[in-house]
Amino acid sequence: MRALLALLLATLLAAPAQAQADSRAGPVPLPDRVRAAGKLVVGTYPNYPPLTFRDPATNRRLGFDVDLAEAIGKELGLPVEWQEMPFVQFFPSLQTGRIDLAIDGISDLPARREVLDFVDYLRTGAVFYTLEATAALREPTDLCGKRVGASRSTNWPSNIEAWSRENCVAAGKPPITVVGTEGSIDARTQLRTGRIDGAVQGNETIGWLQGNERGVYRVLGTAFTENLAAIPISKNEPVLRDAVKAALERLVASGAYAELLKKWGLEQNAIPAITVNAGR
Repeated sequence: MRALLALLLATLLAAPAQAQADSRAGPVPLPDRVRAAGKLVVGTYPNYPPLTFRDPATNRRLGFDVDLAEAIGKELGLPVEWQEMPFVQFFPSLQTGRIDLAIDGISDLPARREVLDFVDYLRTGAVFYTLEATAALREPTDLCGKRVGASRSTNWPSNIEAWSRENCVAAGKPPITVVGTEGSIDARTQLRTGRIDGAVQGNETIGWLQGNERGVYRVLGTAFTENLAAIPISKNEPVLRDAVKAALERLVASGAYAELLKKWGLEQNAIPAITVNAGR
C-alpha cells in the first residue's frame, strides 16, 4: 500500500513537468523521417536584408526570416540546420528531400503550387526606386521609356511589364524596358553603374537599404503589387506543412511574431492570420 501511494505521488508530481514538455513540443505531429533525423533542415540564401543576410563585420547569419525559422524549430522541439543555396535550388531541393523547408522572402504564387505548398507569414509589395542623385525621376511614371531592373527569379519582371502597359503604354508613353538581374544585389550594382535607370525591390527591404545607405536611394511612389511571403514545403509533406503552420500560429498568439516584426522594422508587413496557399 505504501509503495502504491509513493508511485501515485510520483506520478502526480511528474504530470505538470510532462505537460509543460508536451506544450513546448506542440500538439501537432511531425513526419517520422524528420523526428528520426532530430533536426529541421532549412534552405536560405542570405542576401536579402532584413529577412536574411550576413553581418559584414561578423559574417553571422541574421534577419527576420532567420529568427523566425529558429523560433519555429523551438516550437517543434528541433534544432535548425541551415543549408545555404541559390534561390533556383530551393524548389528542387524540397522535392528531393535535401531540405525540409525554405525561407527567404519567397512569394506564394499559384504557378508554384503544383508540387509545393506555401505557409504564408508576411505581406509584401514591390516598389520602384532609383538613385537619389537622379533628379529627373520623381514619380513611377517617370520610368516610362527607361530601363528598370528586377531579379529574374521573382515575378517582378512580369509585374513591371503589366504596370508599364497600364500606366505607360495606355497613356501614350513609351514602355519600360525590363532588365532581368541575377538578384537584388545585382540590380543595385547595375543601378549604381548606370546600366539601368531604376529598379524594383520589396517594401519589406527597401527601408532597410535606405537606412543603411543613407542618401543613396529614392523610392518612387508606393507598392504597386501585393504578395504573401511564404515557407514552401513539398506537397508530399502535409504533416510537416501543418506542423509549421501550427508553430507559426502559436508564435502569433504568444506575441513572439510581433516582437520579431518590431525588431526588424517590419510591423507594416504583418499578416492577421497564418494561411496556406493564399497568395495571388
